Amino acid sequence: MGLATFKGGIHPYDGKDISKERPIKTILPKDELVFLMSQHIGAPATPTVKPGDKVLMGQIIGEASAFISANVISSVSGTVKAVEPRLAVSGDMVNAVIIENDHEYTPVEGFGNKRDYRRLTKQQIREIIKGAGIVGMGGAGFPTHVKMTPKDDDVISHVIINGAECEPYLTSDYRMMIEEPGRIIDGLKVILSLFTRAKGIIAIEDNKPDAIKKLEDMVKNEPNIQVCPLKTKYPQGGERALIYAVTKKKVNSSMLPADVGCVVSNIDTTVAISMAVSDSIPLMRRIVTVTGDAIKEPCNYNVKIGMSYREVLEEAGGLAKPVEKIVSGGPMMGVAMFSLDVPVAKTTSALLCLTHDEATKPESACIRCGRCVTVCPGHIVPQKAAASALSNNLENFIKYDGLECCECGCCTYVCPAKRNLTQALRQMRRTALASRKK
Repeated sequence: MGLATFKGGIHPYDGKDISKERPIKTILPKDELVFLMSQHIGAPATPTVKPGDKVLMGQIIGEASAFISANVISSVSGTVKAVEPRLAVSGDMVNAVIIENDHEYTPVEGFGNKRDYRRLTKQQIREIIKGAGIVGMGGAGFPTHVKMTPKDDDVISHVIINGAECEPYLTSDYRMMIEEPGRIIDGLKVILSLFTRAKGIIAIEDNKPDAIKKLEDMVKNEPNIQVCPLKTKYPQGGERALIYAVTKKKVNSSMLPADVGCVVSNIDTTVAISMAVSDSIPLMRRIVTVTGDAIKEPCNYNVKIGMSYREVLEEAGGLAKPVEKIVSGGPMMGVAMFSLDVPVAKTTSALLCLTHDEATKPESACIRCGRCVTVCPGHIVPQKAAASALSNNLENFIKYDGLECCECGCCTYVCPAKRNLTQALRQMRRTALASRKK
């Protein structure tokens, strides 16, 4: 039997050798931290503090303001300097709480207290996850307590832990699988306690054989948990592609994973669930890969949320060579940065610094080669959908299944004409989804 996979996808240079052997190193912030009130899909959190207030590490400083929203937690103790808009990685100005770090890291009462999830009700577990401000840390930022609350718990047949980490250069999830496998298994068991009819599957690409073996050894006596090796291919870790690879069930843009009996959780999200439920530690940190051929000392860092990207880069020794492009995230789905003076957020995965920018090659006319169709995991015709987007034809965009685009970038990557297909599709998808909501 072959490795689990999906139809389509690409095999870009993965760049993982730069940082995969670098153990996670904890770093601490300097004096000022910026906590964005919008670090998730949905409504921004509402600040619960004002300038001059003293705060403790682990304290809620932004409260979920709607059903689809998430708490924001202070990762330090100190004094609130301001509540004002600050620049985010996206380039938007986002309301934020700015805290002067006292470097004492004084925690809230009960911080770090051990708990046995088996003695908690489902509702208590969900409330803990909500209170801890946990969101999907694979990039989307969907509030985890909402994902863990489907209409019917009994329809969930699979809880899939996404250990694919298919995005080139990123190695933070890999390091967690090597260094903290017990946390991952504990987090999975917490999730499985919510869905008693489900089995747990830890899905890992086969370019991480040591992680596969380590986790297989640890779950060999767990009848309800198994490790599923995946074929190494991008975007194997995309939610729809992953669900199909593991279960052969298909999810489209009008469906949720729960509609086919699945719940998917990223590695770091699963660790965050373990920390919150079993150890009373809310989401205050991210594991961030700092990498690229321009970085002096590539590494994987345990970074407090709110810390500046510039400070993280300094910890990696700064730049060893002139940099042409800096990306928050990976090269396929990350965001190009024009400033390092932005804060690390819950959805931050990497800081990638490159000496050469492949995306600067000039665009030319489509030659109708069909390569974009061959690699598209959504099985659409990217060229036609993108042409509809560029002409602002929403009707044709929907007709050509543009909503099925997962914005993975495969089409742009293989295009010999260097057409900006993904960018056009992404923009029109936002318009189409907004129209659907109305």
